[in-house]
Amino acid sequence: MTRPVALICTIAAGLLVGLQPAANAAMSEHVGDLGAAFVSVVVTTAIIGVLLLVVGHPGRLSGVTGIRPVQLVGALGGAAVVTIGLAAVRPLGAGAVVALLVAGQVIVSVIADRLGWFGLHQVQIGFGRVLGIVLVVAGTVLVTRS
Repeated sequence: MTRPVALICTIAAGLLVGLQPAANAAMSEHVGDLGAAFVSVVVTTAIIGVLLLVVGHPGRLSGVTGIRPVQLVGALGGAAVVTIGLAAVRPLGAGAVVALLVAGQVIVSVIADRLGWFGLHQVQIGFGRVLGIVLVVAGTVLVTRS
């Protein structure tokens, strides 16, 4: 994937994720919070399953036995975003939930880059990254104020 395509796709995904807590909370009126989380994850699994079959390499799933428990942090994060997001959207609002999620993601991902977690290329924490974190945290404070 080229850099411009990656930027566009990531922004598009971010737009969808911004609607995720509110949409899941609306769904929960019909099936409850955990029911909405479950339906959301099942639909996600179906979409990714189709993508895996159509454009992926399903044969690579044979390597599933080599997965280490720490590599399942992404799955835990996905479950947390869906479940906590839909429960927290009612008292906090969609903007606050997404701002808090993004702030947490930026902080931990900068640390992951710096320490090279999960085999990432190590990236120093310079002035630009520190300023970025400060601005994201400041924005989060502004968005979450009642």
